[in-house]
Amino acid sequence: MGKIDYAAMKPAQPKQPKTPKKETPETDVINGMKGVKHVIAIASGKGGVGKSTVAVNLAVALALEGYKVGLADADIYGPSVPALTGTEDQQPGVEPIDDNVQVFVPVEKFGVKWMSIGYFAKPDQALIWRGPMASNALKQLLQQTRWGELDFLLVDLPPGTGDVHLSLMQDIPLSGGIVVTTPQHISVTDVEKCLNMFFHKDLNTRVLGLVENMAWFTPEELPDNKYYIFGKGGATGLSEKYGLPVLAEIPIVQSVGERADLGIPSANDKNPAGAAFKELAAEVIKLLL
Repeated sequence: MGKIDYAAMKPAQPKQPKTPKKETPETDVINGMKGVKHVIAIASGKGGVGKSTVAVNLAVALALEGYKVGLADADIYGPSVPALTGTEDQQPGVEPIDDNVQVFVPVEKFGVKWMSIGYFAKPDQALIWRGPMASNALKQLLQQTRWGELDFLLVDLPPGTGDVHLSLMQDIPLSGGIVVTTPQHISVTDVEKCLNMFFHKDLNTRVLGLVENMAWFTPEELPDNKYYIFGKGGATGLSEKYGLPVLAEIPIVQSVGERADLGIPSANDKNPAGAAFKELAAEVIKLLL
């Protein structure tokens, strides 16, 4: 796919006209996500908890319910959405607004609009960007993309609590955040830090609830059997401590990982994991619509 298109990623700097221009639908698109009703941040305190898998499958589950959905992959250093959706060989379109401004057109598949920095780099290419550059790239992906009318725009955040998170929460109007954890104590400890980032007085962002991923292992041929290989009740403890709902408990099902490697979401699968993703979508709809 070649090198990152730095020219395309360069923030738009339209020339200042002598007299103010009247806003039009074309020029207005660079001013923000005006057609988006709800922006939801999907976060975790650490990597490896399946945050991106949850985000992708939630997006698809919402689309299956008939809603207009987009997902922005804000994990600048480890973008996985192209692989999870089987869109690695695609690139967003670029549309000129005028001689000075261009907008991106997201990739569409599974009824969802996808945008990721991964579309602009080779799969094995490391993006060695300092915090401000990464934050600016994220804001450009969000604000300079032609999302159109959306009911939900999910933003898959990178792990941790760094510059990208702060920029998003300060500059983008969020409807709320969803925090993903696994049952393990080490995961819960890091996720608690992530929660406190949302609750910080300078950010004060609503948390819609928690998702416990890898809650247990269940064989597809024995769906009623549950094996708690990573422990039990991690999200429940956080829920009780902070008064937050557990939106879904998603089990480990072998086919979810296999399908993810093929770029096929599992939200429509007829197994416990597919049912859990549908349950998560139903809870989000109940909270925001």
